[in-house]
Amino acid sequence: MASESSFDVVSKVDKQEVANALNQAQKEVAQRYDFRGVGADIDFSGEKIMVKANSQERAEAVLDVFQSKLVKRGISLKSLDSGEPYASGKEYRIESSIKEGIAQDQAKKITKLIRDEGPKGVKANIQGDELRVSSKSRDDLQDVIALLKGADLEVDLQFMNYR
Repeated sequence: MASESSFDVVSKVDKQEVANALNQAQKEVAQRYDFRGVGADIDFSGEKIMVKANSQERAEAVLDVFQSKLVKRGISLKSLDSGEPYASGKEYRIESSIKEGIAQDQAKKITKLIRDEGPKGVKANIQGDELRVSSKSRDDLQDVIALLKGADLEVDLQFMNYR
């Protein structure tokens, strides 16, 4: 009688890598000639990342610099939730935040995808902000991982505790 194998599907972000990407973006914004004298700045306050500049295009350019630093550090842009630029006095601001955990509606979509397109005999259970996928066959679990990697989902997924 074979025992059940399982793995967890999570959406986590390495906070230290985000901080490193933010520091690199701040240095680049401070040094680049096209950002001189436009009030361009990016900083982290608690849970929000605030981008500021004197024009909407400059604010978007600063955000683009930050996004490129995130990608270089191996953090998916699906984890970055950026708002629209808005005017605040004489400057434009863009608020962004880092998404962690799988939202309930996303978790339901993922379990439905596994049920509909995954191998038979695979069970997916929602446990808070993560999913536990289990099956008697390890090959079926590998197929589910491949299915989820190939699916176009709005969250960045990692697969942990494969046993």
